Amino acid sequence: MANSAHTKKYSTIKKIFMACALITMSLSAFIPDGFCGQDSEDTDRLIQVDDIRMGYRIYGNGYPVIMIMGYGSTMKLWDPALIRALSSNYKLIIFDNRGMGNTEAGLRPFSIEQFADDTAGLMGALNIRQAHVLGWSMGGIIAEEVALRHPDKVNKLILYAAHCNANLFPPASEVIQRLTDLSGTPQEQGMRFISTLFPPDWLRNNQERIKEIFYRPLGSIPPETMNKQSMAISKWRGCCDRLGKINNSALIITGADDVLVPPQNAHYLAEKIPHARLVSFENGGHGLMFQYPEKFSWTVIDFLR
Repeated sequence: MANSAHTKKYSTIKKIFMACALITMSLSAFIPDGFCGQDSEDTDRLIQVDDIRMGYRIYGNGYPVIMIMGYGSTMKLWDPALIRALSSNYKLIIFDNRGMGNTEAGLRPFSIEQFADDTAGLMGALNIRQAHVLGWSMGGIIAEEVALRHPDKVNKLILYAAHCNANLFPPASEVIQRLTDLSGTPQEQGMRFISTLFPPDWLRNNQERIKEIFYRPLGSIPPETMNKQSMAISKWRGCCDRLGKINNSALIITGADDVLVPPQNAHYLAEKIPHARLVSFENGGHGLMFQYPEKFSWTVIDFLR
């Protein structure tokens, strides 16, 4: 019976994250022929971190802030307005997780703990003793593990659209059904999956903004890496029972209308992490940093001061 429940739990989580992978994969259908996009003036850099070379970028000067990207994408998905705002106040470091973008996959098994060690290893390679850490979605649970496994490396902690166990407050069944519906053209699939990132009314009224977000090259996103990431998330045992050990000042950010990581997860984190405060964005979805980049940036900067 226990094995059956575990198999069902694993299958549900894997379906969610494998379907979410199609959000990124389907985006290629939205990039018009001949579209090149504009990249940042800052160039990609590579550095050896244990068994892999990691791709990263540095913006600005000051106290370091590390941002950890979520599932199935590269550092190029971070909103440019957020990068500009944070780098005007801090030394901002973004990077590609193992196997994504310019970062090598290496030979070690993928796990949330390994991603956390990769993050800490990058800090060490860059001679960063301690930094503020911000993680989005999968990046949020990686950030939790960084704070738990490498507490001396983390100053303030920002968890955006994060959870401590995907099964505690999972997406509604209709959201899972929408994510796993592979019918229609690639364009129809892409819009269906993108619709899970934003509230319906905002999505209807911001089609040009959607183009700004997704009509740009995101770099190498190998399907095998996304599969390994989904397996890592599925196998992660969570950290709900360890949240009390996070002694950092923490900011928990959620969208009130996030259907992928429902806001109950953020409320739980804020209750269990001793020095945490919660900020909920009204009409905010899983991609709320794209909806309200200025407000999101101000919220983060105000917390870090």
